[in-house]
Amino acid sequence: MTPHNEAKKGDIAKTVLMPGDPLRAKYIAENFLENPRLVNQVRNIFAYTGKYKGKEITVMASGMGIPSMGIYAYELYQVYDVERIIRIGSCGGYDPALDLFDTILVDKSYTENNFAYTFNAEKCSISQASETLNQKIKETANRLQMKYVEGNVLCSDCFDLYIPKLQELLDRLPKDLHIKAAEMESFVLFYLAHLYHKEAACLLTVVDIPTKKNQISSEEREKNLNNMIRLALESCC
Repeated sequence: MTPHNEAKKGDIAKTVLMPGDPLRAKYIAENFLENPRLVNQVRNIFAYTGKYKGKEITVMASGMGIPSMGIYAYELYQVYDVERIIRIGSCGGYDPALDLFDTILVDKSYTENNFAYTFNAEKCSISQASETLNQKIKETANRLQMKYVEGNVLCSDCFDLYIPKLQELLDRLPKDLHIKAAEMESFVLFYLAHLYHKEAACLLTVVDIPTKKNQISSEEREKNLNNMIRLALESCC
């Protein structure tokens, strides 16, 4: 056990799906897993372990932001011997071609955050998903005939709808990355996975488009992301 996770070794599966929202973790466990059991509720960061088509899977919330994901991903990789984590989250779309509820498979994550320097004395602003895990997700999407967009994202410390000078942020993003969307956790997940020779991927659903002033409700954010959830689960089988 850790200060943040009461699960015992063996309670956490080798494959973990990580939504940000604890209630989304609960929703996934109750609606997609067979015989789910609650294995952590410290700080209400719910973790459930059950089976999907015979494969043992844990669904655990990460909370919001790089520091929270950093704590839980580190512990899962280093304490609970987790082999792979697929983040399943929401994002704000920056690419004008995106629509609400589009699914994005993240390739690279760019950040202005200093996590890598603080944690590992490394100046690093770009981290990348595991190629083998992303390839499995793409093959699964093609098999299921699910549409997705592959691309790079900004991993931000700020919720984009609240940024007063959003255009200034957009203007200073590296143009060669062609950043499609913004979220708040993928950089540190990819960074730690690479550091500890693990696997990590990130699937996102577009829930707001700041430049179009479009967004969905909190209830829709919690429950109406089933295409992304199913793609992640099927990619684990």
